[in-house]
Amino acid sequence: HVQLVESGGGSVQAEGSLTLSCAASGYIFTDCGMGWYRQVAGKERELVASLRYDGSAGYADSVKGRFTISYDNAKNTLYLQMNNLKPEDTAMYYCATREARPTTLGQACRPNYWGQGTQVTVS
Repeated sequence: HVQLVESGGGSVQAEGSLTLSCAASGYIFTDCGMGWYRQVAGKERELVASLRYDGSAGYADSVKGRFTISYDNAKNTLYLQMNNLKPEDTAMYYCATREARPTTLGQACRPNYWGQGTQVTVS
């Protein structure tokens, strides 16, 4: 049984920083790894950053150079370091485990288990 618990959200002024944490239990880091997603009310949830088993990381264009995803194996915890935050980063942030799923173009990594989310507000 996979359980993900996020923490670290809060309110911060523009150009400030926050670090989100996601404690994972019952999960073994697989090829597709994990990711951070965010959602604003009325909009679709979007992938912000992903980290695969081989250590490769991917970022949405809007956060490149400002956000860093990492994983501490000893603590089974996923992190998202967010610097130079902007008001448009305001959202509910979720961590998720990811798995390979078939698509019309082949296999792709998709989220399967979700945490409960943590709110980030930038003013």
